[in-house]
Order: sequence, then structure tokens, then C-alpha cells
Amino acid sequence: MLEKLSPILPSRDIAQSEAFYSRLGFRTVYKDAAYLLMRRENAEAHFFLHEEHKPEASDHAAYMRPSDIDALSAEFAGLGLPRHGIPRFEPAAVKPWRMKELVIVDPDGNLIRAGQEI
Repeated sequence: MLEKLSPILPSRDIAQSEAFYSRLGFRTVYKDAAYLLMRRENAEAHFFLHEEHKPEASDHAAYMRPSDIDALSAEFAGLGLPRHGIPRFEPAAVKPWRMKELVIVDPDGNLIRAGQEI
């Protein structure tokens, strides 16, 4: 039985990734100079040090399935992240594929989508 799938994302700076995801409500479970594991409820994200990673060329992503997309969107909106560029936040919106989704792009260009079926 599959219980969880956790992304492993590149990070140019482990401390910067930790600070960014802490603002999103994640807490550090494990950290060393080249690896970081953070968790928020049942969501887990791993980060590996990749100092040469180019955020603008990133093709790494993860998808979260919150129980209340509107509450999560309101929470993230309160962080004051920009709406364009890297990093950024795009509030929850209804998509043609019958999902309501938000977007977070972290400082390393990793795309995090969160969605709920409508």
C-alpha cells in the first residue's frame, strides 16, 4: 500500500531552503550540510545540495493535495511573496481540468502546486 510520495528537490543553499519552507509552515526533521528534510502534517519535502543549479532552468516539481485549498491559499497569500518571478506565489484558481490550484515557486525555481478537486 502506498502511503506517501515525497519529492527530492535541488537546493543551491540548504539554509535558504530551510528558511523559505519554514515560512510555508514546514518544520525541519533532518539537516546536514548537503541534505534537508522538512515536514508539514503529511507533506514531506527533501532537498539535496546542488550549488550549480539554475533556478530559471529548473524542471523540478511536486504536487500537494490539501484538504482545504482556499485556507492554504489564504495562508500563503499572507506571506507577501511576489506574484511573478522566482520565488513567487499564485493564489488558488479554478482550472479547466476541474481542479482548484495554487502555485509556489521557491528560490531555486522548484514548482510546488497544491490542488483540490472541485
